[in-house]
Amino acid sequence: MATPAPSNQSLRILALGDSYTIGEGVAENERWPNQLAVLLSEKNIQTDVTIIARTGWTTSELWQGIQADPPRGRYDLVSLLIGVNNQYRGYDLDTYRDEFRFLLEKAIEYAGGKPEHVILLSIPDWGATPFASGRDRDEIANDIDAFNLINLDESKKMGVNYINVTLASREALNDPGFVAGDGLHPSGKMYAKWAKLVLPVAIRILE
Repeated sequence: MATPAPSNQSLRILALGDSYTIGEGVAENERWPNQLAVLLSEKNIQTDVTIIARTGWTTSELWQGIQADPPRGRYDLVSLLIGVNNQYRGYDLDTYRDEFRFLLEKAIEYAGGKPEHVILLSIPDWGATPFASGRDRDEIANDIDAFNLINLDESKKMGVNYINVTLASREALNDPGFVAGDGLHPSGKMYAKWAKLVLPVAIRILE
């Protein structure tokens, strides 16, 4: 196993996504990429995190955001979490597949052409939050699962790492502490669970 980078050398992380990556409703230090950076620092792996994400972004809007402020240089690790707003707006699955595949190809490009340096996170289930009260939670879960089948399939084809955070997100149904004050987005406590799920893969990539 390779030794970690010297403590004075920061490795570059690029996190692409939507509200779940920018951390809508939580402090900056509670966003999952920022919590991951802290966990990595405890393993003597120093990182510098760049986030390109905005609440409400769909796959096409993420690409517009990337074009507005393009990533510069090669990143040691690139994460991608996108699609919940496609599902929420009722966009079709075929369009999601095409646009997601394109974004995943770009993520690999930003990682220096190394798919093994890319981590995809599955789409969380917002149906488990208080915001979804009175809605058909089973229908929402089925929709989310359908979108996740697509991103899992494309991830396998391209050889990137896949982290399932959907199961963890559904724990919010029985624990309000996993939900931010807006009743919809994850809390810092939930993002901590995600960061811990990503950590072993991130260590393998960055060491």
